[in-house]
Amino acid sequence: MNAKNLLTKLGLHDMNPGACTGPDGWLDDPSGEVLTSYNPTTGEAIASVRMAGKDAYEQVVSAAQESFRTWSEIPAPKRGLVVRDLAEALRALQEPLGDLVTLEMGKIRPEGRGEVQEMIDIADFAVGLSRQLYGLTMASERPRHRMYEQWHPLGPIGIITTFNFPVAVWAWNAAIAAVAGDTMIWKPSPITPLTAIAVQNICNQVMADHGLHGVFNLVVGDAALGQRMTDDYRLPLISFTGSVPVGHKVSRAVASRLGRTILELGGNNAIIVTPSADLDLAERAILFAAAGTAGQRCTTARRLIVHKRVADELVGRLVKAYRQIPIGDPMEDGILMGPLINQKAVDTMMAAIEQAKSIGGEVLTGGHALPELGPNFVEPTIIKMPEQLPLVCDETFAPILYVMEYETIEEAIALQNGVPQGLSSAIFTDSVREMETFLSVAGSDCGIANVNIGTSGAEIGGAFGGEKATGGGREAGSDAWKAYMRRQTVTINWSKELPLAQGIKFGD
Repeated sequence: MNAKNLLTKLGLHDMNPGACTGPDGWLDDPSGEVLTSYNPTTGEAIASVRMAGKDAYEQVVSAAQESFRTWSEIPAPKRGLVVRDLAEALRALQEPLGDLVTLEMGKIRPEGRGEVQEMIDIADFAVGLSRQLYGLTMASERPRHRMYEQWHPLGPIGIITTFNFPVAVWAWNAAIAAVAGDTMIWKPSPITPLTAIAVQNICNQVMADHGLHGVFNLVVGDAALGQRMTDDYRLPLISFTGSVPVGHKVSRAVASRLGRTILELGGNNAIIVTPSADLDLAERAILFAAAGTAGQRCTTARRLIVHKRVADELVGRLVKAYRQIPIGDPMEDGILMGPLINQKAVDTMMAAIEQAKSIGGEVLTGGHALPELGPNFVEPTIIKMPEQLPLVCDETFAPILYVMEYETIEEAIALQNGVPQGLSSAIFTDSVREMETFLSVAGSDCGIANVNIGTSGAEIGGAFGGEKATGGGREAGSDAWKAYMRRQTVTINWSKELPLAQGIKFGD
């Protein structure tokens, strides 16, 4: 399917309005600037979007507020039926939507379609969750009193996503927020606006089928629009996915108005390989974790901490495997690595490689741009470092794997934890003692800790997120739904007395 046919199938065209409140709710704001989306594989323009100006933003927020009054009163299981239909609509359009992810973001076709599958999975999860928004019942110390807690929707929430997972991260938030009773306003990355508009078109059809308006809302814009959202008292929660520096700004802005945040920020993930590890297993896992999505995952493996006893063998295998990775057009079958998102990303990667070489790093393979393939292609790169220098502690959003050696498991864990970020971590070992040390309170300090699998490929059944500079937020499974709701403690006195807590006597 060529690009034009793909856009048509998903309801896009050459100039798309960048704000929407639901069926027939596209707002073509003449004050909004024009934003062009480019194909990172070729550098060619795909289509343009007119961004949401101030007036369009106000209309979207008003629609989300108005819709919240009715949406929040619908029983949660019935809200789940809407999300169920969203999952079915996504299933019907999984291939073209996944291909649009590949076209606009550059990840290979199986990953693009896999990202849409992730949307479907979280929607299915949320449908079940709609019947499980439980509160606790507590024993009161006062006779004939009943205590329990219940959960209520927060209101219209803001979802700000980044380019590397242009649709899945929205779904992690939106599916759960919807069954929780919230309405939402989505601001996608200005690098990947077309995938967001395609998803909004799907949401519009689902809302129309249920006679709804203003539950799923979209505003396309730049950093100024994001700032408007973080400053907006009408949005009690902002879920932000992006860089650590921008995350600091979002956190300060929302905290200053006593709002809530879910922050999914940077990752600088390490894989520890011990002497007892299955090297065949480790090699395959490291290859995908480090080079998959051209290193543009927050869960990408950026550091390999390998025991000196097996370092030469494992690194030798990886170097050979890296040199055989098929790089090219991500739409083509058999390609395992597509382009970086833009020229800025290429320049940042090349600068990091030069800096590594200047401080004692040895490039074992890769290290070059590949302009003959297209404007944003690079070689996946392995660099052996003498120690964990400050460069290694920074996250370079590109396929660079820094290799360091260790002698004791305690040394390996100290290296693993010795960076500001704390998202994902992994260890390859057949030793129960090493595994349990890694998983103990003195072990990995990350939000995700894996044994004998890589750092990427999280399932939606578990809460996703990290600690330290990663932001501390959690999305997707487990009890992450609580972030989208407010807790209320209820006490009911069904006696004819008025006893006080703690046995206090007043007025007797």
